[in-house]
Amino acid sequence: MFPGATDEREATDTADRSDRDGETDARGRESDRGGANFAVVGAPLDATTTFQPGTRFGPQRIRSFATPFDDYDHRTDRRFSDLGVVDRGNVRAWNDVEAYLEYLTSSLREAVWNDAVPLTLGGEHTVSLAGARAVEPEVFVCCDAHLDLYDAYDGNPLSHAAVTRRILEDVDSVEEVILLGVRTGSESEWDRAAADDVTVVPPADVSDWSPGDRLADREIYLSVDIDAADPGYAPGTGTMEPFGLEPRELREVVRTVAPHAGGFDVVEVNDRDDGQAAALAAKLVREFVFSHADG
Repeated sequence: MFPGATDEREATDTADRSDRDGETDARGRESDRGGANFAVVGAPLDATTTFQPGTRFGPQRIRSFATPFDDYDHRTDRRFSDLGVVDRGNVRAWNDVEAYLEYLTSSLREAVWNDAVPLTLGGEHTVSLAGARAVEPEVFVCCDAHLDLYDAYDGNPLSHAAVTRRILEDVDSVEEVILLGVRTGSESEWDRAAADDVTVVPPADVSDWSPGDRLADREIYLSVDIDAADPGYAPGTGTMEPFGLEPRELREVVRTVAPHAGGFDVVEVNDRDDGQAAALAAKLVREFVFSHADG
Protein backbone atom coordinates (compact mmCIF):
# COMPACT_ATOMS: atom_id res chain seq x y z
CA MET A 1 0.00 0.00 0.00
CA PHE A 2 1.21 3.52 -0.76
CA PRO A 3 2.21 5.06 2.60
CA GLY A 4 -0.43 7.46 3.87
CA ALA A 5 -3.15 5.96 1.67
CA THR A 6 -6.04 3.82 2.86
CA ASP A 7 -6.32 0.23 1.74
CA GLU A 8 -9.66 0.38 -0.07
CA ARG A 9 -10.39 -3.23 0.78
CA GLU A 10 -10.80 -1.99 4.36
CA ALA A 11 -12.77 1.15 3.46
CA THR A 12 -16.22 -0.39 3.26
CA ASP A 13 -17.95 2.11 5.53
CA THR A 14 -16.97 5.42 3.94
CA ALA A 15 -20.37 6.96 4.64
CA ASP A 16 -19.60 6.84 8.38
CA ARG A 17 -16.01 8.07 8.20
CA SER A 18 -14.73 11.45 9.33
CA ASP A 19 -13.23 14.16 7.12
CA ARG A 20 -9.76 12.67 7.73
CA ASP A 21 -10.85 9.56 5.86
CA GLY A 22 -12.17 11.11 2.67
CA GLU A 23 -15.36 13.05 3.45
CA THR A 24 -13.82 16.17 1.94
CA ASP A 25 -12.88 16.61 -1.70
CA ALA A 26 -9.35 16.86 -3.05
CA ARG A 27 -9.12 20.51 -2.04
CA GLY A 28 -10.47 20.04 1.47
CA ARG A 29 -14.07 21.10 0.78
CA GLU A 30 -16.99 19.09 2.06
CA SER A 31 -18.08 16.35 -0.28
CA ASP A 32 -21.53 14.79 -0.52
CA ARG A 33 -20.26 11.49 -1.83
CA GLY A 34 -17.82 10.16 0.77
CA GLY A 35 -15.14 7.85 -0.57
CA ALA A 36 -11.81 8.63 -2.16
CA ASN A 37 -10.39 11.80 -3.63
CA PHE A 38 -7.37 10.08 -5.19
CA ALA A 39 -7.11 6.42 -6.21
CA VAL A 40 -3.69 4.78 -6.52
CA VAL A 41 -3.69 1.92 -9.03
CA GLY A 42 -0.63 -0.16 -9.87
CA ALA A 43 -0.24 -1.19 -13.52
CA PRO A 44 2.76 -3.55 -13.69
CA LEU A 45 2.78 -4.02 -17.46
CA ASP A 46 6.15 -5.19 -18.81
CA ALA A 47 5.33 -6.45 -22.29
CA THR A 48 7.04 -4.16 -24.83
CA THR A 49 10.12 -2.88 -23.01
CA THR A 50 12.94 -2.69 -25.54
CA PHE A 51 16.19 -2.53 -23.57
CA GLN A 52 16.11 -3.19 -19.81
CA PRO A 53 12.91 -4.89 -18.65
CA GLY A 54 11.65 -4.80 -15.08
CA THR A 55 8.72 -2.37 -15.11
CA ARG A 56 6.59 -5.17 -13.65
CA PHE A 57 8.30 -4.34 -10.36
CA GLY A 58 7.65 -0.60 -10.65
CA PRO A 59 4.41 -0.18 -8.69
CA GLN A 60 5.52 -2.07 -5.60
CA ARG A 61 8.96 -0.49 -5.75
CA ILE A 62 7.44 2.99 -5.82
CA ARG A 63 5.26 2.14 -2.83
CA SER A 64 8.25 0.70 -0.96
CA PHE A 65 10.52 3.69 -1.46
CA ALA A 66 7.77 6.07 -0.35
CA THR A 67 7.90 4.50 3.11
CA PRO A 68 10.35 6.92 4.80
CA PHE A 69 8.64 10.12 3.62
CA ASP A 70 6.98 12.26 6.29
CA ASP A 71 3.20 12.43 6.21
CA TYR A 72 3.30 16.21 6.72
CA ASP A 73 4.09 18.63 3.87
CA HIS A 74 5.43 21.96 5.11
CA ARG A 75 4.86 23.82 1.82
CA THR A 76 1.12 23.20 1.77
CA ASP A 77 0.64 22.65 5.53
CA ARG A 78 -1.22 19.42 4.78
CA ARG A 79 -0.92 15.77 5.72
CA PHE A 80 -1.00 13.18 2.97
CA SER A 81 -3.16 10.90 5.11
CA ASP A 82 -5.82 13.65 5.38
CA LEU A 83 -6.38 13.98 1.64
CA GLY A 84 -8.55 10.97 0.87
CA VAL A 85 -6.01 8.80 -0.95
CA VAL A 86 -6.86 5.13 -1.35
CA ASP A 87 -4.64 2.42 -2.77
CA ARG A 88 -6.56 -0.11 -4.84
CA GLY A 89 -3.57 -2.37 -5.35
CA ASN A 90 -2.32 -3.62 -8.71
CA VAL A 91 -4.27 -4.53 -11.81
CA ARG A 92 -2.42 -7.72 -12.62
CA ALA A 93 -0.88 -7.60 -16.08
CA TRP A 94 -0.88 -10.34 -18.70
CA ASN A 95 0.58 -10.74 -22.20
CA ASP A 96 -2.42 -9.56 -24.23
CA VAL A 97 -1.66 -5.83 -24.12
CA GLU A 98 -4.83 -4.73 -25.87
CA ALA A 99 -7.06 -6.71 -23.52
CA TYR A 100 -5.07 -5.57 -20.50
CA LEU A 101 -5.41 -1.92 -21.47
CA GLU A 102 -9.17 -2.32 -21.84
CA TYR A 103 -9.41 -3.83 -18.37
CA LEU A 104 -7.11 -1.21 -16.86
CA THR A 105 -9.16 1.54 -18.52
CA SER A 106 -12.31 0.24 -16.88
CA SER A 107 -10.58 0.17 -13.48
CA LEU A 108 -9.37 3.75 -13.83
CA ARG A 109 -12.68 4.93 -15.28
CA GLU A 110 -14.43 3.65 -12.17
CA ALA A 111 -12.30 6.05 -10.12
CA VAL A 112 -13.14 8.92 -12.49
CA TRP A 113 -16.86 8.18 -12.35
CA ASN A 114 -16.64 8.30 -8.56
CA ASP A 115 -15.01 11.75 -8.74
CA ALA A 116 -11.58 10.49 -7.68
CA VAL A 117 -8.35 11.39 -9.46
CA PRO A 118 -6.61 8.21 -10.69
CA LEU A 119 -2.91 7.96 -9.82
CA THR A 120 -1.38 5.18 -11.90
CA LEU A 121 1.94 3.58 -10.97
CA GLY A 122 3.66 1.93 -13.94
CA GLY A 123 4.57 -0.27 -15.47
CA GLU A 124 5.70 0.58 -18.98
CA HIS A 125 4.52 3.82 -20.56
CA THR A 126 1.85 2.03 -22.59
CA VAL A 127 -0.39 2.12 -19.50
CA SER A 128 -0.80 5.88 -19.98
CA LEU A 129 -3.13 5.07 -22.86
CA ALA A 130 -5.55 3.52 -20.37
CA GLY A 131 -5.29 6.57 -18.14
CA ALA A 132 -6.05 8.92 -21.02
CA ARG A 133 -8.98 6.80 -22.14
CA ALA A 134 -10.42 6.89 -18.64
CA VAL A 135 -9.96 10.63 -18.03
CA GLU A 136 -10.68 11.77 -21.62
CA PRO A 137 -8.47 14.86 -21.45
CA GLU A 138 -8.24 17.64 -23.96
CA VAL A 139 -4.52 18.10 -23.30
CA PHE A 140 -1.97 15.38 -22.59
CA VAL A 141 1.07 16.81 -20.78
CA CYS A 142 4.02 14.45 -20.56
CA CYS A 143 7.55 14.58 -19.18
CA ASP A 144 9.64 12.18 -21.22
CA ALA A 145 13.08 11.68 -22.73
CA HIS A 146 11.51 10.26 -25.90
CA LEU A 147 8.88 11.49 -28.30
CA ASP A 148 7.03 8.14 -28.29
CA LEU A 149 5.41 9.17 -31.56
CA TYR A 150 6.02 6.03 -33.60
CA ASP A 151 2.91 4.87 -35.41
CA ALA A 152 4.17 1.40 -34.54
CA TYR A 153 7.47 0.15 -33.12
CA ASP A 154 8.67 -3.26 -34.30
CA GLY A 155 5.25 -3.56 -35.90
CA ASN A 156 3.42 -3.01 -32.61
CA PRO A 157 1.13 0.06 -32.40
CA LEU A 158 0.73 -0.57 -28.65
CA SER A 159 4.45 -0.36 -27.93
CA HIS A 160 5.61 1.96 -25.17
CA ALA A 161 7.47 3.80 -27.96
CA ALA A 162 4.14 4.63 -29.66
CA VAL A 163 2.05 5.62 -26.64
CA THR A 164 1.95 9.36 -27.26
CA ARG A 165 0.93 8.77 -30.87
CA ARG A 166 -1.89 6.47 -29.71
CA ILE A 167 -3.11 9.00 -27.17
CA LEU A 168 -2.95 11.83 -29.67
CA GLU A 169 -4.66 10.02 -32.52
CA ASP A 170 -6.86 7.38 -30.89
CA VAL A 171 -8.30 9.16 -27.84
CA ASP A 172 -11.03 11.33 -29.34
CA SER A 173 -11.01 13.98 -26.64
CA VAL A 174 -7.31 14.83 -27.01
CA GLU A 175 -6.65 18.05 -28.91
CA GLU A 176 -2.94 18.45 -28.26
CA VAL A 177 0.05 17.07 -26.43
CA ILE A 178 2.79 18.97 -24.63
CA LEU A 179 6.06 17.05 -24.28
CA LEU A 180 8.56 18.31 -21.72
CA GLY A 181 12.19 17.23 -21.54
CA VAL A 182 12.26 15.32 -24.83
CA ARG A 183 15.75 14.92 -26.27
CA THR A 184 15.54 12.08 -28.74
CA GLY A 185 13.35 10.53 -31.43
CA SER A 186 13.45 9.07 -34.92
CA GLU A 187 13.23 11.24 -38.01
CA SER A 188 9.62 10.20 -38.61
CA GLU A 189 8.73 11.04 -35.02
CA TRP A 190 10.23 14.51 -35.30
CA ASP A 191 8.23 14.99 -38.50
CA ARG A 192 5.04 14.13 -36.57
CA ALA A 193 6.11 16.40 -33.72
CA ALA A 194 6.25 19.35 -36.12
CA ALA A 195 2.45 19.33 -36.45
CA ASP A 196 0.37 21.98 -34.72
CA ASP A 197 -1.08 19.55 -32.16
CA VAL A 198 2.34 18.76 -30.62
CA THR A 199 4.51 21.07 -28.55
CA VAL A 200 8.01 19.90 -27.62
CA VAL A 201 9.91 21.70 -24.85
CA PRO A 202 13.58 20.58 -24.77
CA PRO A 203 15.32 20.00 -21.43
CA ALA A 204 17.17 23.33 -21.48
CA ASP A 205 13.86 25.21 -21.67
CA VAL A 206 11.78 23.28 -19.14
CA SER A 207 12.83 25.38 -16.15
CA ASP A 208 11.38 28.45 -17.86
CA TRP A 209 8.25 26.72 -19.20
CA SER A 210 4.86 28.04 -18.21
CA PRO A 211 1.55 26.87 -19.67
CA GLY A 212 0.04 30.33 -19.35
CA ASP A 213 -3.68 30.04 -20.08
CA ARG A 214 -3.34 26.87 -22.18
CA LEU A 215 -4.61 24.62 -19.39
CA ALA A 216 -7.38 26.87 -18.10
CA ASP A 217 -10.86 25.38 -18.28
CA ARG A 218 -9.56 22.28 -20.07
CA GLU A 219 -9.34 18.66 -18.96
CA ILE A 220 -5.70 17.70 -18.46
CA TYR A 221 -3.87 14.41 -18.02
CA LEU A 222 -0.29 14.47 -16.70
CA SER A 223 2.20 11.67 -17.29
CA VAL A 224 5.77 11.41 -16.03
CA ASP A 225 8.03 8.88 -17.68
CA ILE A 226 10.81 8.64 -15.12
CA ASP A 227 13.40 8.58 -17.93
CA ALA A 228 12.65 12.29 -18.39
CA ALA A 229 15.06 12.71 -15.48
CA ASP A 230 18.73 12.52 -16.23
CA PRO A 231 19.84 8.91 -15.65
CA GLY A 232 22.27 10.15 -13.02
CA TYR A 233 19.20 10.75 -10.85
CA ALA A 234 17.00 7.86 -12.02
CA PRO A 235 19.02 4.99 -13.48
CA GLY A 236 16.30 2.44 -12.70
CA THR A 237 14.47 2.71 -16.00
CA GLY A 238 14.39 0.82 -19.28
CA THR A 239 15.84 3.25 -21.82
CA MET A 240 18.16 5.77 -20.18
CA GLU A 241 18.91 8.94 -22.11
CA PRO A 242 21.57 11.38 -20.83
CA PHE A 243 21.25 15.18 -20.64
CA GLY A 244 17.87 15.05 -18.94
CA LEU A 245 15.91 16.98 -16.36
CA GLU A 246 16.85 17.73 -12.78
CA PRO A 247 14.46 16.32 -10.17
CA ARG A 248 13.53 19.85 -9.10
CA GLU A 249 12.48 20.64 -12.67
CA LEU A 250 10.19 17.61 -12.69
CA ARG A 251 8.78 18.68 -9.34
CA GLU A 252 7.99 22.16 -10.65
CA VAL A 253 6.19 20.75 -13.69
CA VAL A 254 4.09 18.52 -11.44
CA ARG A 255 3.30 21.39 -9.10
CA THR A 256 2.31 23.60 -12.02
CA VAL A 257 0.09 21.10 -13.85
CA ALA A 258 -1.43 19.15 -10.94
CA PRO A 259 -4.13 21.70 -10.00
CA HIS A 260 -5.54 21.40 -13.54
CA ALA A 261 -5.16 17.63 -14.00
CA GLY A 262 -7.86 15.00 -13.73
CA GLY A 263 -5.41 12.10 -13.87
CA PHE A 264 -1.73 11.38 -13.28
CA ASP A 265 0.74 8.59 -13.81
CA VAL A 266 4.42 7.94 -13.23
CA VAL A 267 5.83 5.12 -15.35
CA GLU A 268 8.88 3.19 -16.55
CA VAL A 269 10.34 2.56 -13.09
CA ASN A 270 12.16 -0.76 -12.86
CA ASP A 271 14.33 -2.57 -10.33
CA ARG A 272 17.78 -1.92 -11.85
CA ASP A 273 19.09 0.66 -9.39
CA ASP A 274 19.26 1.21 -5.64
CA GLY A 275 15.89 2.91 -5.49
CA GLN A 276 16.72 6.30 -6.99
CA ALA A 277 14.06 6.11 -9.72
CA ALA A 278 11.39 4.70 -7.40
CA ALA A 279 12.06 7.29 -4.69
CA LEU A 280 11.80 10.11 -7.22
CA ALA A 281 8.60 8.64 -8.66
CA ALA A 282 7.05 8.27 -5.20
CA LYS A 283 7.93 11.84 -4.31
CA LEU A 284 6.32 13.09 -7.52
CA VAL A 285 3.11 11.22 -6.69
CA ARG A 286 3.02 13.00 -3.35
CA GLU A 287 3.80 16.35 -4.97
CA PHE A 288 0.89 15.82 -7.34
CA VAL A 289 -1.53 15.06 -4.51
CA PHE A 290 -0.43 17.99 -2.35
CA SER A 291 -0.44 20.41 -5.28
CA HIS A 292 -3.83 19.27 -6.58
CA ALA A 293 -5.30 19.54 -3.09
CA ASP A 294 -3.78 22.97 -2.61
CA GLY A 295 -4.85 24.24 -6.04
